This record gives sequence, structure tokens and C-alpha cells, in this order.
Amino acid sequence: MAFDKNVFATRAKTAIVYAAVMLVGLLWNEWSFFILFSIVHAGAWKEYLALSEKTIPLFQLQPWWKNIHFPLMGWGLMLMATSDVVHIGGLTFSMAGEWIVRITLVVLLLHLLVERKFRQTAVIVHAKGLLYISVSLALLMNIRSGWLWNSDHSTSVIAKMLSTFSGQVITLLIVFGIWINDTMAYIMGSLIGKTPLSKWSPKKTWEGTIGGIVLSVGLINLIAALAWNASIEVFCISLLTAIAGTFGDLYESKLKRNAGVKDSGTIMPGHGGFLDRFDSILFASPAVWVLCYLFYR
Repeated sequence: MAFDKNVFATRAKTAIVYAAVMLVGLLWNEWSFFILFSIVHAGAWKEYLALSEKTIPLFQLQPWWKNIHFPLMGWGLMLMATSDVVHIGGLTFSMAGEWIVRITLVVLLLHLLVERKFRQTAVIVHAKGLLYISVSLALLMNIRSGWLWNSDHSTSVIAKMLSTFSGQVITLLIVFGIWINDTMAYIMGSLIGKTPLSKWSPKKTWEGTIGGIVLSVGLINLIAALAWNASIEVFCISLLTAIAGTFGDLYESKLKRNAGVKDSGTIMPGHGGFLDRFDSILFASPAVWVLCYLFYR
């Protein structure tokens, strides 16, 4: 794959804007982060359903009020995952999320009963979207909330080491790890890539993928050593982020290839839509959450 300066410049500009928006969302406060990923959640669902309509037989997009049950339930899960750190007065978002999930479940059941037709295909598509998009972003919200590092009094060595982390630090590791991995994989693949990685994404190569993972993990741990604290935990999280993020990229490429489209959307020049930009996060967040849960809780 030849190196295209124009394509790289466009991708780099978009990546810079993306990084700036992510930093604002991450570092300002919990509200900004929640609002940012609520927008991502809505955009990703819209693109996912559009791809599913082109890919899955018998599945057709219905009026918005028939498609909103599962996305709204997923948003409720995101609210629940904030773990009481976001609130309005005495009302916590997590409590509001519980009620949204309960209400949407009741409305969904009533909808199925009134329609008298069990649209199995539609339910399966939406259930997959709930797992793929909503649960993943809910776990990212939970990481950001700091729940994994609160209310635990373990005296283990690993617990003490991880107690120096925070939701902000872990989310930074995920976001920058994915950004560096994507950028380095593109550069290495353009310069030395020869062996196709997968039929789902013919332009990606093994050389670019491995180079991206190695450089991503190396740079993250170098920055940690110089500016913060390099440790086995940082290494594990950065490595898992790069690997899981790569699988997320491949999965979304499969969805697009089956749908016969180049990009899932057009909101981000050079990167496509919400799924194109956040596909890696949708796989990396659950993986990192599980790793931190096993290490710490």
C-alpha cells in the first residue's frame, strides 16, 4: 500500500481534532465525558442499524420510535455505569439509569405484545448492538467513574499498585494507546506492509499491525517512564488495548465489507463515521475493564 501524503494529512488533522475533543471530554469533568460518549453512543447506533439493514436479510429499519427501545436501554446502562459520580442535586445518574432500563424493558415487551409479531431478526440485531455498542461504552463510563478503584481495602501488592491509578489515567491509556496504534499501523503498513492481515480488511497488513502494536506499547510505556510511572500494569493495559483495539477495527471492517460500504459514516474526514473512529474503543474498553477488575476488585 503506497504512502499517500494527502490521505495521511487528512487523517492526521482529524486525529488531532479527535484527540483534542477526547481530552476535553476526559479531563474537564465527568459531565463532559458522559455527554461526549452519549453523542458517540447515538451516532454509533445509527450507523450500526444502517449497516445491519444492508447486511442482514429480513432486517429493515423501522420508524424511529420502533428502533429506540434498545438504544435507550443502552443509554440507561451508561447512566447506571457512572457509579453515582454524576448527579443533579440528590438524583444520581445511576439511579435514573436503572429506571430508564426498567421502563424500556416494559415498553419493549408491550410493543412486542401489541404488534403480535415476534420479529426475531430485529430483536437479534438490536441485542447484538446493545452488547457491541452500549455495554462497551457503559464499561468505559465505569472505568472513567473510578468504581474499580473505590470502596476496596485489599492489601495485595497488585491492589496497592493499581490504587495509584484513576479512571482518568486508564481512559487516557486506552484513548492514546488506540490513537498511537492506529497511526503507527497506518505508517508502518504504508512503508513496509506486504502481507494482507485479513480478507475483511485487505488494506491492512501483518507488518503494519505488528509494527503498530509494538510502537504503541513502546511509546506508551516510554511516556509513562518519563512522565509518570512505568509498571507491569501499564504494560499489560497498553498491550491489551492495542490487541483488542485491532480486533475491534477488524470486526467493524467486516460489518462494512458485508454491507458493501467503505465507511460507516461521513462525520469525520479521512476516518469515516462514529464506528470507524471508535470501533477500537468498543473492543478495548471491555477487555481493559475485565483486566482491571481481575487485578483489583
